[in-house]
Amino acid sequence: MTDDAYTASVVGGTGFTGGELLRILAGHPDFEVVQATSRSADNMTVGRSHPNLRGLDLRFSDPDDLESVDVLFAATPHGVSMERIDEFFEAADTVVDLSADFRLPEADAYDEWYDGHESPEYLERAEYALPELNRENLPGADLIAGGGCNATATILGLKPLVDAGALGPDVGEVVVDVKVGSSEGGAGGGAASSHPERSGVVRPYAPTGHRHEAEIEAYLGLSVSFTVHAVDMVRGASATCHAFPDEPVSKGDLWGAYRDAYADEPFMRIVSGGGGVYRYPEPKSVAGTNHGEVGFELDPGNRRVVVFSAIDNMTKGSAGQAVHAANVALGLPETAGLEFDGLHPVGSP
Repeated sequence: MTDDAYTASVVGGTGFTGGELLRILAGHPDFEVVQATSRSADNMTVGRSHPNLRGLDLRFSDPDDLESVDVLFAATPHGVSMERIDEFFEAADTVVDLSADFRLPEADAYDEWYDGHESPEYLERAEYALPELNRENLPGADLIAGGGCNATATILGLKPLVDAGALGPDVGEVVVDVKVGSSEGGAGGGAASSHPERSGVVRPYAPTGHRHEAEIEAYLGLSVSFTVHAVDMVRGASATCHAFPDEPVSKGDLWGAYRDAYADEPFMRIVSGGGGVYRYPEPKSVAGTNHGEVGFELDPGNRRVVVFSAIDNMTKGSAGQAVHAANVALGLPETAGLEFDGLHPVGSP
């Protein structure tokens, strides 16, 4: 940790993404975690909820008693941050929200996809956290809105095709199938997330109308047919996108589009039909990391491009994305605190 480290707090620290934030921030050279809050675990050690953090000398405190910090990370359920945003800014110069509360740019979208918005005056101020999409607007941002994990996987997969003009608001069609791990349901989970019910499943849980469609439309300009399956893994989101451009594209066009988009991105990898066992993106390859993998195959007979993308839903799809965005906003090295490259071999992520 540097002598001039930014102080940070994590509101909602007992959840899975709250724990992931604490893990990343504890190893970050430019942040000092001074508070983690929890109503259910007030005054209990962080290690009690997150056994991988037993070495962290920190206890949870009451979320109503916020300490003054440079950066407040909110890992709370949907609806909390929009109600407490004024309090958050009284406590911090910069707020990074990991919920859905500020990730859509228009209040009308919250009326359509959620249950309205308590603080719509903040929406124009918020910047979408995904640096690969919104890097130019993040420096100096004081309200950063984390992207949804399913939307993040999909956006990373399709963005190069949009940038290249192969897809757009009135160009081509897209069908997306996302498979996600149980941690997406959060630490509370519910009956469907209990091990006897979740183990072994490939369960369609959002066949249509998933809220993350709104982010894809807002930031890529695409209206996609979107389905999400719950599968038997803990961490990870894997998107398979079937894109039907109006005009034919070649394999060379695809390589050019994806290299133009991601060649200089520190966390993006193009994995497309090479040698070895892992020939296409897989969540297992990126578990615990802020990396995203994308790949593609061309189906010229059906004028179809099949795009694959894989992320860790709790890191690249949530906490890692939030820290990456904070790094950019504060002018820190982009990769600070996020250098972990994962493990191999490893069991189910």
